[in-house]
Amino acid sequence: MRLLSGDARRAVFAPLDDGSGRSEAVVRRLGSAIALGIVVDGEQLPSEAQLAALLNVSTVTLRDALSDLRARGLVTTRRGRGGGSFVRASEEALTELSVGRLRQIGSTELRDLGDVRAAVGGAAARLSACRASASEIARLREILDRLEVAAEGTQQRRIESRYYIDVAAAAQSVRLTMQEIELQAELGQLLWGTPRSATELVLTIASHRRVVDAIEARDGALARELTEAHIGQITAQLIDVHVGLTRRASQPGVRAAALLPYPPAPAGVGP
Repeated sequence: MRLLSGDARRAVFAPLDDGSGRSEAVVRRLGSAIALGIVVDGEQLPSEAQLAALLNVSTVTLRDALSDLRARGLVTTRRGRGGGSFVRASEEALTELSVGRLRQIGSTELRDLGDVRAAVGGAAARLSACRASASEIARLREILDRLEVAAEGTQQRRIESRYYIDVAAAAQSVRLTMQEIELQAELGQLLWGTPRSATELVLTIASHRRVVDAIEARDGALARELTEAHIGQITAQLIDVHVGLTRRASQPGVRAAALLPYPPAPAGVGP
């Protein structure tokens, strides 16, 4: 199952807002796109000149960002004929990037981001209850069925992002859909470093199914309330992880995975 690839890719390669830390912003944008599977393992990125123009950054800034991504193991560069920069979807590297971002972002910014996400997701759920077609509701149920049987964390995060994007699409609002894609791209990097237990995944899927039931029942108020409540819980968990990271980051020699509430599960076991 692919994301809404055209819209998602336009959001990934849209110009960055002006501000400081531009190289870091490029790393976050591309790292999140890799995490969400919007740009896939082995895919060749646009040339340096093209990518710098798309993101509205200088070539020097872009080269710094690509150097950082190479050092993190998320991009590899080949020289000569057929060369260029290619994506490497390393789960360990994405976890390292996520934990670093969670340490930096701050509780206030996390709360604000959660507020925006709840507003967009809640509005999309409410409007979907009014506008979603039977086929769109069936697609939402199919996405959750796929999430239930997804074998590992990489797949689960990407499918869940698709769920939120498709709820917005079912609201028949291009702007809401684009905002959801942008939020998922930004949040993908943060959520990657917060693995879930099998029990938490079951509860998450049950929460999403209740939203879809409310959408099918045309109960927009309930769909919005359930969505906002779930996003509020996720935001609170991210803030808790951030606080724990900042307290423990001073310990020398501690790897990123060791800073998580519990270590990622082995491949094939779940998050």
